[in-house]
Amino acid sequence: MTVDPMSPVFRALGDPSRRLLLDRLFERDGQTLGELCAHLPEMTRFGVMRHLDVLEAAALVTTRRAGREKRHYLNPVPIRLMHDRWISKYAEPVVGALSAMKRHLEAPVSTFEHVYSVYIQAAPDRVWRAITDGAETAQYYFGTRVESTWKSGAPLTYSYPDGTIAADGKVLEIDPPNRLTMSFHARWDPDLEAEGPVEMAWILEADGEATKLTLTTSGLVEGSKTAAEFAGGIVYIVSGLKPLVETGRPMATAAS
Repeated sequence: MTVDPMSPVFRALGDPSRRLLLDRLFERDGQTLGELCAHLPEMTRFGVMRHLDVLEAAALVTTRRAGREKRHYLNPVPIRLMHDRWISKYAEPVVGALSAMKRHLEAPVSTFEHVYSVYIQAAPDRVWRAITDGAETAQYYFGTRVESTWKSGAPLTYSYPDGTIAADGKVLEIDPPNRLTMSFHARWDPDLEAEGPVEMAWILEADGEATKLTLTTSGLVEGSKTAAEFAGGIVYIVSGLKPLVETGRPMATAAS
Protein backbone atom coordinates (compact mmCIF):
# COMPACT_ATOMS: atom_id res chain seq x y z
CA MET A 1 0.00 0.00 0.00
CA THR A 2 1.34 3.41 -0.96
CA VAL A 3 1.74 5.82 1.94
CA ASP A 4 0.42 9.31 1.30
CA PRO A 5 3.32 11.74 1.99
CA MET A 6 0.74 14.16 3.36
CA SER A 7 -0.23 11.75 6.17
CA PRO A 8 2.22 13.23 8.73
CA VAL A 9 0.86 16.69 7.96
CA PHE A 10 -2.75 15.61 8.50
CA ARG A 11 -1.81 13.88 11.76
CA ALA A 12 0.15 16.90 12.99
CA LEU A 13 -2.73 19.26 12.27
CA GLY A 14 -5.21 16.99 14.05
CA ASP A 15 -4.16 18.15 17.53
CA PRO A 16 -5.52 21.51 18.80
CA SER A 17 -2.36 22.27 20.81
CA ARG A 18 -0.21 21.85 17.72
CA ARG A 19 -2.56 24.05 15.72
CA LEU A 20 -2.26 26.69 18.45
CA LEU A 21 1.55 26.57 18.23
CA LEU A 22 1.32 27.10 14.46
CA ASP A 23 -1.04 30.03 15.05
CA ARG A 24 1.42 31.64 17.44
CA LEU A 25 4.27 31.21 14.93
CA PHE A 26 1.95 32.58 12.25
CA GLU A 27 1.62 35.74 14.38
CA ARG A 28 5.33 35.99 15.20
CA ASP A 29 7.91 33.76 13.60
CA GLY A 30 11.21 32.64 15.09
CA GLN A 31 10.10 31.99 18.71
CA THR A 32 12.12 30.02 21.25
CA LEU A 33 10.85 27.01 23.17
CA GLY A 34 10.35 29.17 26.26
CA GLU A 35 8.23 31.65 24.34
CA LEU A 36 6.11 28.89 22.85
CA CYS A 37 5.64 27.25 26.25
CA ALA A 38 4.05 30.48 27.47
CA HIS A 39 1.20 29.94 24.99
CA LEU A 40 0.39 26.56 26.58
CA PRO A 41 0.70 27.32 30.32
CA GLU A 42 -1.17 24.17 31.34
CA MET A 43 1.35 21.95 29.56
CA THR A 44 4.83 20.90 30.70
CA ARG A 45 7.91 22.03 28.81
CA PHE A 46 8.46 18.40 27.78
CA GLY A 47 4.92 18.21 26.41
CA VAL A 48 5.44 21.31 24.27
CA MET A 49 8.73 19.88 23.03
CA ARG A 50 6.97 16.67 21.95
CA HIS A 51 4.38 18.65 20.02
CA LEU A 52 7.13 20.66 18.33
CA ASP A 53 8.91 17.41 17.42
CA VAL A 54 5.75 16.21 15.66
CA LEU A 55 5.40 19.50 13.79
CA GLU A 56 9.06 19.41 12.78
CA ALA A 57 8.77 15.79 11.62
CA ALA A 58 5.85 16.87 9.42
CA ALA A 59 8.00 19.79 8.13
CA LEU A 60 5.40 22.28 9.36
CA VAL A 61 8.04 23.81 11.62
CA THR A 62 11.70 24.26 10.89
CA THR A 63 14.36 25.28 13.40
CA ARG A 64 17.52 27.31 13.39
CA ARG A 65 20.07 27.94 16.13
CA ALA A 66 21.02 31.51 17.03
CA GLY A 67 23.80 31.24 19.59
CA ARG A 68 22.47 29.21 22.51
CA GLU A 69 18.86 29.66 21.42
CA LYS A 70 16.91 27.38 19.12
CA ARG A 71 14.32 29.35 17.18
CA HIS A 72 11.23 27.85 15.56
CA TYR A 73 9.83 29.00 12.21
CA LEU A 74 6.51 28.28 10.55
CA ASN A 75 7.05 26.35 7.32
CA PRO A 76 3.85 26.64 5.23
CA VAL A 77 5.22 24.68 2.27
CA PRO A 78 3.50 21.38 3.26
CA ILE A 79 0.21 23.27 3.64
CA ARG A 80 0.65 24.66 0.13
CA LEU A 81 1.34 21.15 -1.16
CA MET A 82 -1.78 19.92 0.65
CA HIS A 83 -3.73 22.71 -1.01
CA ASP A 84 -2.42 21.76 -4.44
CA ARG A 85 -3.07 18.04 -3.86
CA TRP A 86 -6.53 18.18 -2.30
CA ILE A 87 -8.23 21.57 -2.32
CA SER A 88 -7.51 22.89 -5.81
CA LYS A 89 -9.02 19.71 -7.28
CA TYR A 90 -12.45 20.51 -5.90
CA ALA A 91 -12.59 24.29 -5.85
CA GLU A 92 -11.57 27.19 -8.06
CA PRO A 93 -7.87 27.72 -7.28
CA VAL A 94 -7.18 30.75 -5.17
CA VAL A 95 -3.82 31.91 -6.43
CA GLY A 96 -1.47 32.97 -3.67
CA ALA A 97 -3.78 31.59 -0.97
CA LEU A 98 -0.89 31.32 1.45
CA SER A 99 0.11 34.96 1.09
CA ALA A 100 -2.05 35.56 4.17
CA MET A 101 0.14 33.18 6.19
CA LYS A 102 2.24 36.09 7.40
CA ARG A 103 0.50 38.78 9.45
CA HIS A 104 2.42 41.79 10.61
CA LEU A 105 2.06 43.14 14.13
CA GLU A 106 2.20 46.86 14.76
CA ALA A 107 5.71 47.47 16.01
CA PRO A 108 8.77 49.65 15.41
CA VAL A 109 10.51 48.94 12.13
CA SER A 110 12.57 45.78 12.43
CA THR A 111 13.71 43.02 10.15
CA PHE A 112 13.03 39.30 10.28
CA GLU A 113 13.51 36.25 8.08
CA HIS A 114 11.45 33.51 6.45
CA VAL A 115 12.84 29.98 6.75
CA TYR A 116 10.99 27.53 4.47
CA SER A 117 12.01 23.95 3.70
CA VAL A 118 10.86 20.94 1.71
CA TYR A 119 12.16 17.41 1.06
CA ILE A 120 12.67 16.57 -2.62
CA GLN A 121 13.14 13.02 -3.90
CA ALA A 122 16.27 13.75 -5.92
CA ALA A 123 20.00 14.17 -5.44
CA PRO A 124 21.38 17.62 -4.47
CA ASP A 125 22.99 18.18 -7.88
CA ARG A 126 19.60 17.70 -9.58
CA VAL A 127 17.95 20.22 -7.25
CA TRP A 128 20.89 22.59 -7.75
CA ARG A 129 20.35 22.48 -11.51
CA ALA A 130 16.68 23.40 -11.04
CA ILE A 131 17.73 26.44 -9.00
CA THR A 132 20.45 27.71 -11.37
CA ASP A 133 19.21 26.69 -14.84
CA GLY A 134 17.05 29.32 -16.53
CA ALA A 135 15.14 26.79 -18.61
CA GLU A 136 14.00 25.17 -15.38
CA THR A 137 13.27 28.30 -13.33
CA ALA A 138 10.95 29.42 -16.13
CA GLN A 139 8.71 26.47 -15.24
CA TYR A 140 8.20 27.26 -11.54
CA TYR A 141 9.59 30.75 -10.78
CA PHE A 142 6.66 32.82 -12.06
CA GLY A 143 7.83 32.28 -15.64
CA THR A 144 11.21 33.97 -15.16
CA ARG A 145 14.58 32.71 -16.38
CA VAL A 146 17.60 33.12 -14.15
CA GLU A 147 20.94 34.04 -15.71
CA SER A 148 24.37 34.28 -14.10
CA THR A 149 27.89 32.95 -14.45
CA TRP A 150 27.41 31.61 -10.90
CA LYS A 151 30.74 32.89 -9.67
CA SER A 152 31.14 34.64 -6.34
CA GLY A 153 30.38 38.33 -6.86
CA ALA A 154 28.72 37.76 -10.26
CA PRO A 155 25.49 39.58 -11.14
CA LEU A 156 22.29 37.61 -11.68
CA THR A 157 18.93 38.41 -13.23
CA TYR A 158 15.45 36.88 -13.39
CA SER A 159 13.83 37.86 -16.70
CA TYR A 160 10.31 37.51 -18.12
CA PRO A 161 9.85 35.95 -21.59
CA ASP A 162 9.69 39.43 -23.16
CA GLY A 163 13.13 40.25 -21.76
CA THR A 164 12.07 42.67 -19.02
CA ILE A 165 13.84 42.22 -15.71
CA ALA A 166 11.72 40.88 -12.86
CA ALA A 167 14.54 40.97 -10.32
CA ASP A 168 18.29 41.22 -10.14
CA GLY A 169 21.04 40.80 -7.59
CA LYS A 170 24.49 39.38 -6.96
CA VAL A 171 25.97 36.02 -5.99
CA LEU A 172 27.28 36.50 -2.45
CA GLU A 173 28.37 32.95 -1.67
CA ILE A 174 28.35 29.78 -3.76
CA ASP A 175 29.28 26.17 -2.97
CA PRO A 176 27.70 23.83 -5.55
CA PRO A 177 25.59 21.84 -4.87
CA ASN A 178 25.32 22.75 -1.20
CA ARG A 179 24.71 26.46 -0.76
CA LEU A 180 23.87 29.54 -2.78
CA THR A 181 23.51 32.95 -1.13
CA MET A 182 22.39 35.92 -3.21
CA SER A 183 21.08 39.44 -2.93
CA PHE A 184 17.65 39.78 -4.57
CA HIS A 185 16.12 43.09 -5.62
CA ALA A 186 12.53 42.92 -6.90
CA ARG A 187 11.93 45.10 -9.97
CA TRP A 188 8.43 43.99 -11.00
CA ASP A 189 6.70 46.59 -8.84
CA PRO A 190 7.88 50.18 -8.18
CA ASP A 191 6.86 49.96 -4.51
CA LEU A 192 8.89 46.77 -4.02
CA GLU A 193 11.84 48.23 -5.90
CA ALA A 194 11.82 51.25 -3.59
CA GLU A 195 12.04 49.00 -0.53
CA GLY A 196 15.40 47.64 -1.65
CA PRO A 197 16.98 44.18 -1.80
CA VAL A 198 16.79 41.22 0.53
CA GLU A 199 19.17 38.29 0.96
CA MET A 200 18.25 34.73 -0.01
CA ALA A 201 20.13 31.56 0.95
CA TRP A 202 19.39 28.23 -0.77
CA ILE A 203 20.77 25.38 1.36
CA LEU A 204 20.76 21.79 0.10
CA GLU A 205 21.38 18.81 2.40
CA ALA A 206 21.48 15.19 1.22
CA ASP A 207 19.17 12.90 3.19
CA GLY A 208 19.45 9.37 1.83
CA GLU A 209 18.01 9.46 -1.68
CA ALA A 210 16.31 12.80 -1.00
CA THR A 211 17.46 16.39 -0.58
CA LYS A 212 16.29 18.78 2.09
CA LEU A 213 16.02 22.23 0.52
CA THR A 214 15.88 25.17 2.93
CA LEU A 215 15.31 28.65 1.56
CA THR A 216 15.97 31.50 3.99
CA THR A 217 15.02 35.07 3.11
CA SER A 218 16.66 37.67 5.37
CA GLY A 219 16.25 41.41 5.76
CA LEU A 220 12.46 41.52 5.46
CA VAL A 221 10.94 44.58 7.11
CA GLU A 222 7.82 43.99 9.17
CA GLY A 223 4.78 45.56 7.57
CA SER A 224 6.50 46.08 4.22
CA LYS A 225 5.02 45.16 0.85
CA THR A 226 8.07 42.98 0.17
CA ALA A 227 7.41 40.91 3.29
CA ALA A 228 3.73 40.50 2.39
CA GLU A 229 4.41 39.39 -1.18
CA PHE A 230 7.33 37.13 -0.33
CA ALA A 231 5.28 35.24 2.28
CA GLY A 232 3.17 33.61 -0.42
CA GLY A 233 5.55 33.97 -3.34
CA ILE A 234 8.44 32.01 -1.84
CA VAL A 235 6.09 29.22 -0.77
CA TYR A 236 4.78 29.03 -4.34
CA ILE A 237 8.33 28.84 -5.74
CA VAL A 238 9.54 26.13 -3.35
CA SER A 239 6.32 24.14 -3.81
CA GLY A 240 6.64 24.41 -7.58
CA LEU A 241 10.27 23.33 -7.68
CA LYS A 242 9.51 20.04 -5.90
CA PRO A 243 7.11 18.47 -8.45
CA LEU A 244 9.19 19.75 -11.36
CA VAL A 245 12.29 17.94 -10.09
CA GLU A 246 10.43 14.80 -8.99
CA THR A 247 8.12 14.35 -11.99
CA GLY A 248 9.49 16.55 -14.75
CA ARG A 249 6.23 18.48 -14.80
CA PRO A 250 5.53 21.90 -13.28
CA MET A 251 2.93 22.42 -10.58
CA ALA A 252 -0.64 22.16 -11.88
CA THR A 253 -1.85 25.39 -10.32
CA ALA A 254 -0.79 28.73 -11.75
CA ALA A 255 0.10 32.06 -10.19
CA SER A 256 -0.98 35.38 -11.56
